Amino acid sequence: MAQQQGAWLPYTGSSSLILAIVLLIVTGVVLSFATRFHHPVAVKRPGTGLRVAIVAMWVLSVIGVLVTSSIYVLTLYRQEGGHLTVAADHVTPVTLTSGVVVFLVIAYLARRSGFWGAVGSAIVGTIAAPMIFELPFDLIVMGRISAPVPVMLNVLFFFSLFLVEILSFALLTFSPVVKLSRATLFLLAGMFVIFAVWAAFGFAYPAAPLPIALNMISKVLAFAAAVSLFLPPEKSTWFVRQPVPASQESAQ
Repeated sequence: MAQQQGAWLPYTGSSSLILAIVLLIVTGVVLSFATRFHHPVAVKRPGTGLRVAIVAMWVLSVIGVLVTSSIYVLTLYRQEGGHLTVAADHVTPVTLTSGVVVFLVIAYLARRSGFWGAVGSAIVGTIAAPMIFELPFDLIVMGRISAPVPVMLNVLFFFSLFLVEILSFALLTFSPVVKLSRATLFLLAGMFVIFAVWAAFGFAYPAAPLPIALNMISKVLAFAAAVSLFLPPEKSTWFVRQPVPASQESAQ
């Protein structure tokens, strides 16, 4: 039987239930932080030297992912005697469309920082957006990959991949308008809730309608979380009780 490249084994039985519970606990922790978040928090921008180092490490990590994934696919191809099949991809169109929308929206939100500031913010925001989804997703599926490739190759691939994801978040510090707010945390909590529902059904590869829908919804929430990092402060304090003017209090 030919190996389907890109697929993973679903969770079953108690492992599916445990994963769903863990994800719900993570959701609760994120919501707990969100309720205590009253004002957006700006991130400290790195100096020139640190920026160069982050970009250099990010580029090297991307190259590492490309090289290890190429070796990975070639190894599978040889092991399967030239009969490697690729699992159907139903989500990439949603990812690409979301990426374009995120770029345009962030560029608009960051327009007050000037043209290059807006473009730079849109670039780092669009890079980081899919990684908000990918980092927890990869942690969930990395142990379920059934491909018969050398263990060290798997280790190198995921090591490079996690470096790309973490460094992509570091790129966000380049933007002068990035702020962590409760809007971001609520959207992250929503993504983890969808992950928990997906886990309850085994966190299967998105080939059937339900996993496809759950994958798409969670990914859109991740992209929305990225956009929320660039919202003006007055639009990012969801569910914060606004102070009542003194004149209104006296009237009451």
